Amino acid sequence: MNPYRPSLGTLIEVRDLATDIKLFRVALDERQEGKGGFQTRPPYRPGQFAFLSAFGVGEAPFCLTSTPHRSQVLEFAVNKIGTVTEALHRLDEGDVVGVRGPFGNWFPLDDMHGKNVILLGGGIGGAPLRPVIHTILDNRADYGKLTILWAARLPSLLIFKEEFDSWRAAPNTELHLTVDQGDETWKGHVGLITELLEKVAPSPENAVTITCGPPVMIKFVMLTLAKLGFSPEQMIMTLEAKMKCGIGKCGRCNLGEKYVCTDGPVFSYAEVRNFLESY
Repeated sequence: MNPYRPSLGTLIEVRDLATDIKLFRVALDERQEGKGGFQTRPPYRPGQFAFLSAFGVGEAPFCLTSTPHRSQVLEFAVNKIGTVTEALHRLDEGDVVGVRGPFGNWFPLDDMHGKNVILLGGGIGGAPLRPVIHTILDNRADYGKLTILWAARLPSLLIFKEEFDSWRAAPNTELHLTVDQGDETWKGHVGLITELLEKVAPSPENAVTITCGPPVMIKFVMLTLAKLGFSPEQMIMTLEAKMKCGIGKCGRCNLGEKYVCTDGPVFSYAEVRNFLESY
């Protein structure tokens, strides 16, 4: 298998998630099975990432926001912030893209059985948490209380809003929303996710946390969780920036002695707390 060779996939749906953020649903060409690119057997796991290519422009890494057991269609949330993402945003249903992966490790969901789970998502960075939420809700008896803290700079930047009602309706599940700056329609909490976290104040007893978002958010969430009594081993995060090759060869994503693309992108705070300031 050539890990640099992408599989071909067809966009079967492209829709807006938030301002300048689109969801791309990709159906792979099954005739390429075994020829390299995206490997579907064994299936990918929540937390892994893949590279999405706009042919003639380039590729970029994105977390997989789809849920493996729900569909074979791959889903990516793409924020328009650079050359590759701008090219992807110009594509439409029926266009062909390249998909390379899956790469990296994944969330230890089996180890979370019987535990209370606290999820903290910030902006587009919260996208990897969607398959975690789906997995827990589809196997509700396997997990304890689910607490979701979902944040964005503005109400228009909250992603997966169409799923909020189903998350709230699930048994033993709480959803808390916050934005840095509200508008005339916003009735919820206004403030940083760390402020919301202090207000909700989840118990560290028999609990695990997963934080996904921009690096500065992750750093301060870790400090807040520590003040609430969570140990570094209870704090899980994803670090996804700076990846280029995906297989630990180029060295762009090194974090101390670790490579984010192969040792991560999922880490516990205990593994990387000494390196976060440089990330």
